[in-house]
Amino acid sequence: MNRSQKKLPRKGKKAVGSSKATAGEPHRRGHSEVDVSPWTEALFAAEVLMLYANPIYYGFGVPRGDDSAVILIPGFLGTDLYMKELHVWLRRIGYRPYFSGIGINADCPNLLIQRHVAETVERALRETGRKIHLIGHSLGGVIARSIAGQRPQDVASVITLAAPIRGTVANRNVVQAADAIRLRILQEHGEGVLPHCYTGRCTCNFIDSLRRDVPKSMLQTAIYTRDDGILDWRYCRTKNPDVDIEVPGTHIGMTFNPSAYAVVAQRLAKAQRSE
Repeated sequence: MNRSQKKLPRKGKKAVGSSKATAGEPHRRGHSEVDVSPWTEALFAAEVLMLYANPIYYGFGVPRGDDSAVILIPGFLGTDLYMKELHVWLRRIGYRPYFSGIGINADCPNLLIQRHVAETVERALRETGRKIHLIGHSLGGVIARSIAGQRPQDVASVITLAAPIRGTVANRNVVQAADAIRLRILQEHGEGVLPHCYTGRCTCNFIDSLRRDVPKSMLQTAIYTRDDGILDWRYCRTKNPDVDIEVPGTHIGMTFNPSAYAVVAQRLAKAQRSE
């Protein structure tokens, strides 16, 4: 099972389709490849240093939070650990951040939501007594959108960071890793998952919820970078200019990106004003 996806034309050309057409389109392989350069991703280390040197990281020049819950969801093959800086910063500016609790993001997304993230959502709702905010990086952003589709009454806003919300079109190495994960999922869970798990042909709750429109009452934000060395950046947008926000930087470094942090602070503040 995987996010909505659309196959690229041959000869390395890129294709972009609408979210609804992409979501249900059969896919012969689990994922599509795109010709992007992963070497630029090495620059994410510079983004970490830039974050520590930026006043935004210390809470200057950004609106304050209202102690509402923000759940952070890591990307493909990532753990909550690399979201720590974002977690620390959110607490510093006045929010109550929560790690997702999924361990490593290398399993059926539907099971990750059911067995781990749902418990975190319930705890955040119980402890704060108000709607929550979701922030997901890469595949974590797709999971965040799925949760928002499943629980619109509980979610105030959803922010995706370089997340392939309109289809999985990635660097060849990522595609190969994802295909390997799919085989492991089928071997480990057997009949506990659907035959097309981790592909666009899956019919589980995860894929179904991605096809739903995000309610107008829920503020959504899609932050992306044109210098993405992992995914086709065009698939990380909703194609709504009021939702899509471009920042400079790398795919991996998005969770350390001071420009992205500034956008997150502004969008969370806007969401709390809308409640």
